[in-house]
Amino acid sequence: MARSSSILSRAVGLVAAAVAGGALALGGAVALGELDATTTTTVREVAGPVSQTEAVGAQSSGRSTVNGIYERTKSGVVQVNSTSVVQDDNPFFDTSREAQSLGSGFVMDKAGHIVTNFHVVQGATKVRVSFSNSGSYDAEVVGSDPATDIAVLRIDAGARALTPLPLGDSDRVRVGDPVVAIGNPFGLERSVTAGIVSALQRQITAPDQFESSIDHVIQTDAAINRGNSGGPLLNMSGEVIGVNSQISTGDTGASGNVGIGFAVPTNTVKDVVAQLVETGKVERAYLGVGVQPITSRLARLLRLPAERGLIVQKVSDGSGAKRAGLRAGTTRTVVEGESYLLGGDVIVEVDGDEVTSVQQLRDAVAEKEPGDELTLTILRGDDRKELDVTLGQRPSVPEG
Repeated sequence: MARSSSILSRAVGLVAAAVAGGALALGGAVALGELDATTTTTVREVAGPVSQTEAVGAQSSGRSTVNGIYERTKSGVVQVNSTSVVQDDNPFFDTSREAQSLGSGFVMDKAGHIVTNFHVVQGATKVRVSFSNSGSYDAEVVGSDPATDIAVLRIDAGARALTPLPLGDSDRVRVGDPVVAIGNPFGLERSVTAGIVSALQRQITAPDQFESSIDHVIQTDAAINRGNSGGPLLNMSGEVIGVNSQISTGDTGASGNVGIGFAVPTNTVKDVVAQLVETGKVERAYLGVGVQPITSRLARLLRLPAERGLIVQKVSDGSGAKRAGLRAGTTRTVVEGESYLLGGDVIVEVDGDEVTSVQQLRDAVAEKEPGDELTLTILRGDDRKELDVTLGQRPSVPEG
């Protein structure tokens, strides 16, 4: 299932961040039969859910060939078929039909947990997981997280049928590292492609109602197409370093791979999966502000009190930021075609660390849990103040 969406061109607040680029499509589910449904595409280091003793043997010393990686991991890669009910757009009749779609996934543990993309199983009334050599199983959706496009399924299969793939440390990935992708592009089972890590720290749009960004994403030139979504991106030790999620289709309108694919990093996946397995949902800390970064040029033109920091544009009602007394600007000014609200607070530090970008603020909040405290150092006119903010829980739907 795929729709084109733009990489964000500019960051405002905590739900968007700047990355230039062309059209993005969810790399995910291949439409089968009549299906043409559309769908939409912080980091805390936690222990991985798969132990090295039960996982496919990751070679800690030395490398392997693409074929070697494929042979060791292919039995842990699955095909995910989902069935959903689609409402037809008919002004005269209220009609619906059953639709099917296909994606990929991989085995996480011997308990039968499967990792895939949220958009592969979004709205599904039935999910079935298939192995290349050990049959297929009905699956339940344990939980899903639209904000990172991750879902966890569970199947009732014997331990012998399950080959968990080990989760690597995505923070150790470097540009130029060789990688392998395994999945089911266009329904072609257990296809393998290889490439390199093209870039790090990319941001892609999440398939949630906030249209927020997924951070620290891995970019690869390994061929990823529709049907690859939810499949593993592997390093040459056979460890999963990312979950394939989206592709760029450029500005040509092409629907297939153009050498730019994106994978959600495993250090994000580990935390999300752990929460989904335990509670079926993910809770995130919420500050409740919208901000704009200050540039030296902007500081000069607007005579701002600081050359670096974040101008507060919005403070959400009922948020921790509002309760702590943070103030947003009220005077609208347009500079070089961009609109700014001035007269509010300027955030210059978070927990004693200088903050100059939206991403830094996002990361600081992502390291916290609802109920935790965060200290903002702000400039208010000529005064420098510290505000202690008790973070809330991110709302389920966008405010306003």
